[in-house]
Amino acid sequence: MKTNTTLKSKNEISSKELKKLPTHQWDLEVLEKQHWIKSIFLRNSKSKYPVKLLRYWFTFHLIQQEYERLGRPLKVCEIGVDRGQMLKFMKDSGFSQYVEWTAVDVIIQPELETVGYTHVVHANVEADNFSLTQKYDVIITLHFLEHLFQPEKFVAQLRNFLTHEGVVIGGFPVTPNRFEAWWEDRLRAKAKPFGHVSVFSPKRVRKMANKAGMETEFLSGAFLMRKSDSFIENSKRWMKFNLWFGSKFPSVGGEIYWKLRKSAKVIKLYPALFLMGFSEMALFEL
Repeated sequence: MKTNTTLKSKNEISSKELKKLPTHQWDLEVLEKQHWIKSIFLRNSKSKYPVKLLRYWFTFHLIQQEYERLGRPLKVCEIGVDRGQMLKFMKDSGFSQYVEWTAVDVIIQPELETVGYTHVVHANVEADNFSLTQKYDVIITLHFLEHLFQPEKFVAQLRNFLTHEGVVIGGFPVTPNRFEAWWEDRLRAKAKPFGHVSVFSPKRVRKMANKAGMETEFLSGAFLMRKSDSFIENSKRWMKFNLWFGSKFPSVGGEIYWKLRKSAKVIKLYPALFLMGFSEMALFEL
């Protein structure tokens, strides 16, 4: 269950107005506004609801919830920004409620100059001296941790750079828990530079959060099947079905997205969209 994330001005927002909705009822219309991202990501840039853009869609809504919860502009740090797709998605969706949006990456793409980051930091997060210079309300690690050999260590390090109740938001490909170690060994044996070297199940995400002293506030699968550039991606029903399936069976299919909160005492919990507890969810971790 999640909040309704219709954009409002700061004065209009009240935490009492936050409505809990399953993710397949979240706003999909923002996907239709992403012309630039579609042009660089898809062969068929006219697809209305491309599953491939769910990585930005989930993050958009989870960030919007933080703005609604705090009722003030956010300080955001995004690690692993590529060409700036995440910030561009936010802007094209009408979100501008941030006072700072810092980009951190080991490769600085030329497109970053035009996206509008407050700061662009060239850094290797696996270096011993990696550090951030301030604390943030939101740190984004979108499709990034799977490129690290020690993701748990890095997430624990990020906790030091969060405000009192700040959050880490991320997502990556998912694998059922029983196949996690086997698939990770195979990936690492043939990994190229900057390739995938870590594999995640929902169980590993929750363990990663606990190890870092954080709460897994939200976790959901994204889809059953991705039919990129197909006409079926013009169907809102197809997209909603994928989101519903991902919520019920987060270990199966394509990807998972999550939000970890620093505070051990979560003031306002946004339950994950499945209608079951985490212990029950383990039934679906094949």
